[in-house]
Amino acid sequence: MERFLALARAIGDESRARVLLALREGELCLCQVIELLALSPSTVSRHMEILHQAGLVERRKQGRWRYFRLASRGASPMTRLAIQWVLKSLQGEEAITADVRRIQCVRGKDPREFSSCYKAS
Repeated sequence: MERFLALARAIGDESRARVLLALREGELCLCQVIELLALSPSTVSRHMEILHQAGLVERRKQGRWRYFRLASRGASPMTRLAIQWVLKSLQGEEAITADVRRIQCVRGKDPREFSSCYKAS
């Protein structure tokens, strides 16, 4: 039951649902997600943590960059079904159509172009 509730809470937010749809074409750097959602880095980080804790996204770190992708085939059947449901249910939404155009632009940029996300260490 707890797993189900974590999934329901995670997908019950517009920004997190938009992230899942953005990740359907492959992984994104946190900076790219921040650019897509036009929210503060701390807010987007929190959204990504909720998605990760629910098992909907996987993350990896490469140097100072954090990358996220949809949960892989190793995810639980409930998680895979939740992802499929979100992707199928929202594909015709007006906000998602706008995101598709934005994500193409965001994907075309190098993460280093989003300098506000990461300060030099």
